[in-house]
Amino acid sequence: MNDPAGRGPAETAAESAAGTAAASGTFLPWQQAPEIVATQRRTVRLLIVAQVLGTLGMGASPSVGVLLAEEVTNSEAMAGLARTSMTLGAALVGIPLAMLAARGGRRVALGCGWFLAAFGAVALIGAAVTDSVGLLIGGMLLFGAGTAASLQARFAAADLALPARRGRTLSIVVWSGTLGAVLGPNLGDPGAVVARPLGLPPLAGAFVIALVMLIAAGLMMVLLLRPDPLLTATEHEDRHRGPVERRSVGQVVRVLWGLRTARFALLVTIGAHLSMVSLMTMTPVQMHHHGASLMIVGITISIHVLGMFALSPLVGWASDRIGPIRVIMLGQLIFIGSTITAVISGGAESWTMISLFLLGLGWCCGTVPGSILLSESVPADIRPSSQGLVDTAMNAFAALAALISGPIFAAVGFGGLSIMAVLVAVPLLGYAVATERRLAVS
Repeated sequence: MNDPAGRGPAETAAESAAGTAAASGTFLPWQQAPEIVATQRRTVRLLIVAQVLGTLGMGASPSVGVLLAEEVTNSEAMAGLARTSMTLGAALVGIPLAMLAARGGRRVALGCGWFLAAFGAVALIGAAVTDSVGLLIGGMLLFGAGTAASLQARFAAADLALPARRGRTLSIVVWSGTLGAVLGPNLGDPGAVVARPLGLPPLAGAFVIALVMLIAAGLMMVLLLRPDPLLTATEHEDRHRGPVERRSVGQVVRVLWGLRTARFALLVTIGAHLSMVSLMTMTPVQMHHHGASLMIVGITISIHVLGMFALSPLVGWASDRIGPIRVIMLGQLIFIGSTITAVISGGAESWTMISLFLLGLGWCCGTVPGSILLSESVPADIRPSSQGLVDTAMNAFAALAALISGPIFAAVGFGGLSIMAVLVAVPLLGYAVATERRLAVS
């Protein structure tokens, strides 16, 4: 029951715990209040389940979605259209979802993201049936909202976390997408089985499965994510700093870009996503041209996704222990190793799998510590908007990479396309070294 002042049980417990700590001469962060701890545990559990369901649905896009685009457009150069449209969709909804979260909480924002992706799955089923390029593009744009929801879920996990544990907490939710994201690219064959009795084309079946998973993820967020972690955190932070005026997107951009560490975090997350998307987009086409079956393509993408998510708890732990910037340095070296492996692969399936695993691990070592740096380096009142802005920026640049990856692949092959990752990783490695030295001196 709420108290006469209108405070909820979480807030009352937090104040009581803080008062007890003050009486004993110690300071207890509000995140350690029993009700906040219980809310955080429940929040993380719900986010984990929703991530598994949502990423399982979204996992069809890297393999089946690219092949559907090639089939609908009848052009390998346009096969990147699927990834481009989905990444652009994630970019378009990133800031709106973040602004929605700031006003209505994570529950509403994440639910909307998953439901929009479900509408995208319906459109993609229609594209497979009608060979409609319009439905393909529209479906992938809407499908991208699921990517945005999945990315913003990592910040939801950190809303109520202690600062010293943000890396591990954030990375647990990233890791929870492993099961869904690894199995998702392999929905091609099960999807064909589902499509047969429904009278649908084989590639449409994967998106029927995705539709069910995405609706389930959205319902979990809307119905069960209570109390809302962001609104709860905002109430406590407002109590310490006082109410603040809402800032426009332009003001958030200026503040973020003016903070050197936040600017570095922005560039790292953009670079990680750009390098990953540019190579992963054309991998199914590259393997298909070398005679790989749909099953082998799915396994390869699954190995890549395993690199993205499976080791994220270790990456989060390392970020908390040795600092996120050093983990970012390691990530850029891994990107370079992935590129070298891709160049020497010559289309061999085993070497391609190794390259794609390293590509995913490099992404993890950029995205997880970059997200931690961002959350720590921006003021609390613009944190949700900054998070959405970064997600939008990285998806916008990744959409550009996906768009040009098809023509580059057609012109210079997969090895030439791989050089793009080096052109991103080397400058970021130098920037990370310079940032580490600057912070050490200061």
